[in-house]
Amino acid sequence: MWGKLPGMKKLVAAWVATALAATAAAVAVLGLLGNGLTGADSHVLSQASVRAALATATATASARATATGRPEPTHTAQGRLIRSAGGNVIASCHGGLVTLRSWSPAQDYSVDEVEAGPAREAKVEFEPDEGKEVELKITCVSDVPTARIHH
Repeated sequence: MWGKLPGMKKLVAAWVATALAATAAAVAVLGLLGNGLTGADSHVLSQASVRAALATATATASARATATGRPEPTHTAQGRLIRSAGGNVIASCHGGLVTLRSWSPAQDYSVDEVEAGPAREAKVEFEPDEGKEVELKITCVSDVPTARIHH
């Protein structure tokens, strides 16, 4: 059969060479993606490692909440991060006046009203799709942003 079609051998050989080149290229790309785009090896945690990391993080957060009676805010370069069910706010104090640097509603909430300051009191209202709104009134106590949360 091959003898009857002399051009067929060249066509099959070209097809096989192309298929091998495409496969080699695909394997090389998958190898790069498997190691991340930067070429660094990825590290997959075992279930035990994930459980241990979560237990440590949960214990640390619980200890902070227990010591203060509420979750401890986080300080950032721009100010203090204040979290609520309705959303998060970053606020800073200067000279007894508070300024809201940024605010971000939680999922299923939107921002209803903002009084960003600088003022003696700043305010942001997060409105849910359904239910009660969450209002944060933020003042400076010893030059530290402090929130009162109203539901």
